[in-house]
This record gives sequence, C-alpha cells and structure tokens, in this order.
Amino acid sequence: MDLLIWMSVLPVIPFFLVYYLIYFRKKDRKQAFGLAMDVTTIFLVISVSALFNIIFHTGFGFYLILLLLLITAGLIGGAQNRWKGRVDGRKLLRAVWRLAFITMSLGYLVFAFFGIIQYIFNVL
Repeated sequence: MDLLIWMSVLPVIPFFLVYYLIYFRKKDRKQAFGLAMDVTTIFLVISVSALFNIIFHTGFGFYLILLLLLITAGLIGGAQNRWKGRVDGRKLLRAVWRLAFITMSLGYLVFAFFGIIQYIFNVL
C-alpha cells in the first residue's frame, strides 16, 4: 500500500519502473515509452486530482478530470466520424489516454508548484 501511495505522489517513479522493465525485457524503446506513459497516466490522474482538491479546497478534482476526458473522447470521436465515417474505438482510447498523459503531466507540474507556493505562504 505504501508503494502505491509513493507512486501516486511521485508519478515519475512508475514511469521509470515500467520503462526500464519493458526496455530491458524487449529492447524496444518505443514500446517501453508508450507502455510507461499508459501506466503513469493512472497515477497522474490520481495525483492531479488530489493536488486540485488541496489547492482549491474542493472534492471535485477527480470528477472534473473525468469530465474533461469524456469531452475529449467525444470531440476526437466526432472528428474521426467526420473524417473516416466511423469511430475506431482503440485509436480513440489511445489518443485520449496519451493526451491525458501530456495534460496531466503539465497539470502535475503546475499544481505541484502552486501547492508548494501555497504551503510556503500558509506557513509564513
């Protein structure tokens, strides 16, 4: 249980664990990086929602992220439907999940920075 907490607090830990585990087994950097991104996204969602809740004193963080992921899936699915006439569910999920990794990584950095600043001002 403590390991899960540490991986949620520092999502870079599962990224490097998965990356090096897959890379040393299969010697494929692209596959290792992709799987590391996919696994880390779970921990980033947990971390960013917790940081959002702490900074803004609310309990809405996880639901906001879930709402944004659903809206993103709808927009990408609509674009796929217009371009190809059908929606490829696998590509849709992969695109949404990879976009979530990028946005959650940025959100983690921004919220961690503001959380530290908020903590410093509360201590002073």
